[in-house]
Amino acid sequence: MTQNLISIEALVILDAIEYRGSYAAAAEQLNKVPSALSYVVQKLEEQLQVTLFQRQGRRAVLTPAGKHLLAEGREILYAINALSEQTQTIANGWEPRIRIACDAIIDIQSVLQQINQFLTEHQNVEIDIQEQVISGTWEVLIEDKVDLVIGAPGPVPNQKGIRAVKLTELANVLVAHKSHPLTSINKTMQPSELSCYRSIIVHDSAKNEILWSANIIEGSQHFFVSSVSQKVAAISAGIGIGYLPKYLIQNQLSSGELVIIELTEPRPTEDLYLAWKLTNKGKGLKRLTSLLLDKAAKPTYTLF
Repeated sequence: MTQNLISIEALVILDAIEYRGSYAAAAEQLNKVPSALSYVVQKLEEQLQVTLFQRQGRRAVLTPAGKHLLAEGREILYAINALSEQTQTIANGWEPRIRIACDAIIDIQSVLQQINQFLTEHQNVEIDIQEQVISGTWEVLIEDKVDLVIGAPGPVPNQKGIRAVKLTELANVLVAHKSHPLTSINKTMQPSELSCYRSIIVHDSAKNEILWSANIIEGSQHFFVSSVSQKVAAISAGIGIGYLPKYLIQNQLSSGELVIIELTEPRPTEDLYLAWKLTNKGKGLKRLTSLLLDKAAKPTYTLF
């Protein structure tokens, strides 16, 4: 095994000398004598067979090799500092990272505002967000790939150890592009009359669980997409019809680009949940869920 020539102490000393501009000033910052710093730098130069500093008057200036070493070394120092802070965070009951799955149906901006408040309070906790669709949102929680799911659609899986709290209800409307034949039919449609029209469906993102799709128009020819934004685009292109949250397409409805198709049996509202594993006792998850639930309880709050 090759001996490690570069120590953490050497990187700290290089950083201080470059920042303060001289061995004497760096020694004062590190509470050491200048000769101790000179010894570490000279030893490192001998081992690497390079010159790290050159004199310019009274200042110690990095050579190109020294600049490269310090630039890469600072990344190591930052990582070590982060590791130390995360270790202390864990010791105090706070997770170093919270993994979140947001269902594609929700407005991520509303969620990010609460996450920003959380990070303002707890800067050492890392957040990792991913997007999932329908049962895929539940699957990643069940398989411990995430710690928290936001906007997961009902029903809640019959799985022990999951805590699910209803966040809100989602109202979907059936829409078509203004040029679609359905928009010229001047009557309220029976759901059974929709089967002859192509419908746009978002793929379930689940990989191992049984796949299912919400708001399916039975008997119709399907056009599958992988995201809600693609579904909006496909309907706007006139490819087919589909159910969408009204909040998401308000601009297209206002401009007349998309038209709501009135039905004799409107689609029931859909419950959306905040959920996590009961075995997760981290203080970070507890605080973040508290922020989300407190905000959701306010009359003016909406995920949409």
